Amino acid sequence: MSFFDQLQEATQQERIELFNLPIIADALAGKVSLESYRAFLTQAYYHVRHTVPLMMACGARLPSSLEWLRQAVCEYIEDEYGHEQWVLNDIEACGGDKAAVRQGQPSFPIELMVSYLYDLIARGNPVGLFGMVNVLEGTSIALATHAAGSLREHLQLPETAFSYLSSHGSLDIEHMQTFRGLMNRLEDPADQASVIHASKVVYRLYADMFRGLPRNGEKLHAPV
Repeated sequence: MSFFDQLQEATQQERIELFNLPIIADALAGKVSLESYRAFLTQAYYHVRHTVPLMMACGARLPSSLEWLRQAVCEYIEDEYGHEQWVLNDIEACGGDKAAVRQGQPSFPIELMVSYLYDLIARGNPVGLFGMVNVLEGTSIALATHAAGSLREHLQLPETAFSYLSSHGSLDIEHMQTFRGLMNRLEDPADQASVIHASKVVYRLYADMFRGLPRNGEKLHAPV
């Protein structure tokens, strides 16, 4: 079995738990409220703005034996640069205050997720950052391909309110194909174990973020 397939098998339970969350089911059915969508975009901003810095830190820590992976990181950085601005523009297009979001603080799960990833790169194995890629891009593909259109119709918002979500459908499908190839080149068991562990951690924290999003007019709250 290829390592990519091993990774999907090892994280199957965490993936199922994420996609079984009520708010994810709401999103896939196009039934999320405007408040919920804005709250999702807000939390997306708080982690998307770290994607490029995290990738830069990862690339700097990779050993020369993984030069091929460093090259892939450079290409990924080029693709991802500036996407946090897309999120802010979407927030503004749906009536949110992007200046307030920019100056605000992430929810506890997102704060922990970002902190964990920086620490993983600095003190652990930088290859583990690809566990984040596995989770976030796989999730965004599902939301973009199955939810963006129905959400736009349900919320009666312009296409400009979905630039981040919609664009990440085709973009992340391409990224995941590249990701599969990269993961299948990883041969070191320690690198493989780090990616699997990081995926499990990010799945848990990302799911906690979704649990904290408001549903049916509820206020944003931190998960217990």
